[in-house]
Amino acid sequence: MGSEPTDLILSAASRKYWVPYANAPEYKGRLLEILRFEKPDLVHFQNDLEIYHASLLRDEIVETGVKIFMPSHETIDACVHKYKSWQKFKAAGIKVPENILIHNEEDLRRAFDTLGKQQGNIWLRASSIGGGGKGALPTSSFEFAKAWIDHYKGWGDFVAAEMLTKDTVTWLSIWREGELIVAQGRARQGWTHGSRAVSGITGVTKVGVTFSSPELDRIAESTIRAVDPKPHGIYGVDLAYDAEGVPNPTEINISRFFTTILFFTEAGLNMPEIFANLALFGERPRLEKVRSP
Repeated sequence: MGSEPTDLILSAASRKYWVPYANAPEYKGRLLEILRFEKPDLVHFQNDLEIYHASLLRDEIVETGVKIFMPSHETIDACVHKYKSWQKFKAAGIKVPENILIHNEEDLRRAFDTLGKQQGNIWLRASSIGGGGKGALPTSSFEFAKAWIDHYKGWGDFVAAEMLTKDTVTWLSIWREGELIVAQGRARQGWTHGSRAVSGITGVTKVGVTFSSPELDRIAESTIRAVDPKPHGIYGVDLAYDAEGVPNPTEINISRFFTTILFFTEAGLNMPEIFANLALFGERPRLEKVRSP
């Protein structure tokens, strides 16, 4: 099921259902109608907006007889709102770029004076629900930044951050009631159609390669436990390297796989299959290593 008819046309599914966007009043009734009719064993969502709103309906979903495998709504709320998760990372003592929530022009000037004093640039992005680098902008211009926030009507939502390097990794993991089941790192080598975005970020990886390091494992696990003491479901930690070569967490993509997950499967690690077997049957994979198997 999906909210974009063109996406449904491209799907190879034998039955396809259009649903309204998850923040529409009609979404709840349409979702529950489909679940009652199809009676799937498990329902999984792959979009931050839908994950957030479906999470609010979890009790009614389960009442239809359909299983879900999601973190708590408190965890989902913290992760889809980037400033909330940043606060939790920082409180846990994890190295993160300094952030300032931009309520007004005074906050924006303070961001340039403090966060931009080293490189001249600051990094702007929306804190609210949305993927694909929503509202992301690197800039050294106060006037451009102000116009950007005006355009998005983003006062009180946009966050300014210190600039990190372009080197990024993602640590994708599946957990069950606090136990790490499997985790694999991925280094990103560019963004698809990145030249068409002002920020250079589109949310769709151009080339991904498997990657592992003990440092990445340690930081990513600490990042996840900073938002959830008993992780349950899918947690994808996005990290960017700072000038000192330390990966800094920037967000957790919660309760979903990234768009290039198929290349892990082709390489021999089928994480969606592991997720489904774990959710439906409590079946753990037979792996020599849990981290970067």
